[in-house]
Amino acid sequence: MKVNVDTLTLTATPIPRTLQFSLMGARDFSIIRTPPPNRQPIHTESRVWNEELIKDAIYYEIQRGGQVFFVHNRVKDLPLITEMIKRLCPDARVAMAHGQLESDQLEQILVGFIEKKYDVLACTNIIETGLDIPNANTIIINNAHQFGLSDLHQLRGRVGRSNKKAYCYLISPSFSALTTDARKRIQTLEEFSDLGSGFTIAMRDLDIRGAGNMLGAEQSGFIADIGYEIFQKILDEAIMELKNGEFKDVFVHESNEPTSYIKDVQVDTDNEMLIPDAYISSIQERLSMYTELDSIETEEELDAYKERMKDRFGRIPGQVKELFEGLQLRWVARKLGFEKVVLKSNKLRCYFINNPQSAFYESSQFQLFMKELPQLSMYFGIGLKQSNNALIVVKDHVKSLADTRNLMQKILSHLEKIKPVV
Repeated sequence: MKVNVDTLTLTATPIPRTLQFSLMGARDFSIIRTPPPNRQPIHTESRVWNEELIKDAIYYEIQRGGQVFFVHNRVKDLPLITEMIKRLCPDARVAMAHGQLESDQLEQILVGFIEKKYDVLACTNIIETGLDIPNANTIIINNAHQFGLSDLHQLRGRVGRSNKKAYCYLISPSFSALTTDARKRIQTLEEFSDLGSGFTIAMRDLDIRGAGNMLGAEQSGFIADIGYEIFQKILDEAIMELKNGEFKDVFVHESNEPTSYIKDVQVDTDNEMLIPDAYISSIQERLSMYTELDSIETEEELDAYKERMKDRFGRIPGQVKELFEGLQLRWVARKLGFEKVVLKSNKLRCYFINNPQSAFYESSQFQLFMKELPQLSMYFGIGLKQSNNALIVVKDHVKSLADTRNLMQKILSHLEKIKPVV
C-alpha cells in the first residue's frame, strides 16, 4: 500500500519486546518525564489481606471527599467482594463494574461513579485504561501478585490525577509465599512511585521477563539460553552491519552523524576493577550501581555519579577508582577504533576491530592513523603488529590504566589536530 510508513507509538509502560526495539536502535524513542502541574507522587504500599486496613483506607478517602477503586480481577467473586465492602463500610455507596455487564448498564455505572453517585467502585481491571476521574484518589488492588508489572502501573495511574495526594494498596500474600518474579514486580512498584518513573518500571520489567522473540508474538524466546548481554550484543552488531551495508540507503539521513564502529570496549588488566562487597554489601544495590555506571557517557555524568556514591556509601576505595579509570579508558579507546585493551605486566596491547570486513578499515579515521603511524611511533613509542588476523598497537612500560588513558588521549589529540576523528 505504501513504500514508507511512519509509525508513532505512545505508551506508559511498553512491553519488553516493544521496548527492546527502541533500545537496540530499530526505533527512535523519546521519554516524557514532565508530569502535569501540581501532580503528587502516589503513595504505594504492599500489604497482606486485612479488613481493618481496607476499612480505614476507604473511610479516610470518603471523609476527605474522595472516591475509591477496589480492583478484584475475578468476575465470579466480585459480588462477594462488593458485599464485603458494604459490610465493612455500611454507610458507603458501593457499585460493581466488570466487562460481562451489558454495555448500557456498564456505562450507567461508570457515569454514576464519575458524577459522584457512588463512593466505592468494586471492579475488575476494566478500568485499567481510559478513565480520568480526578476525585478518585485511593485504589486497592486485591491479589496484586497475579497482575503484570505494566498492568499494576496502569491501574495505579487511575488515581492521583489531580492535586490531591493519592494512595495505592497492593494486597497480596506475604512475600515468602510469592514467586520470585511476583515479589520483584510488587517491590518495583513500591520502589518506583515517583512521577515520571514509567520508563524505569518498563526497564525493570525487561529485566524480569526478558526481551523475547523480536519478530514473533512470543514474549519469551531464546534470550534465556544465552543471557541478555550476549543477546543484546549480537543484535546490535547485526543491526549495525545492516545499517552500514544492505540498508545503507534507508539510513542515508544518518550519514552526517558521527559513526561509531564499536559498541563496547573490553578492558583486561591485572588491577582490581570492581565495587567491593565491604563497600556496598547489598548484591542488588551493587548491580544497580554497575548498571548505572555502564550507561554513563560524559565526564559530567561521571562526576555526578562519584558525588552520589560518596554521599551514600562513604569514601570511594581504590578498586572503584580503577573502575572509573576503566570506563574513561573505554571512551577514548572506542574513538580510536580499539575493541579490546589489555594491560598486563606493564605491557599494553590495543586490538583494532577483529572483523576484517568492518567498514572501519575503509574509514578516514583508520587511514589517518596508518598515515601518522611513523609520527605516533616516534612521539609516543607505540608499535604495530599483526597476529592471528588481529591488528595490535603495542607499547611496553605502561604502569596503570591512568597512564594508558593519558597515552590514548595524546594520540587522539594528535590525530584531531590534523583531522577531527568522529
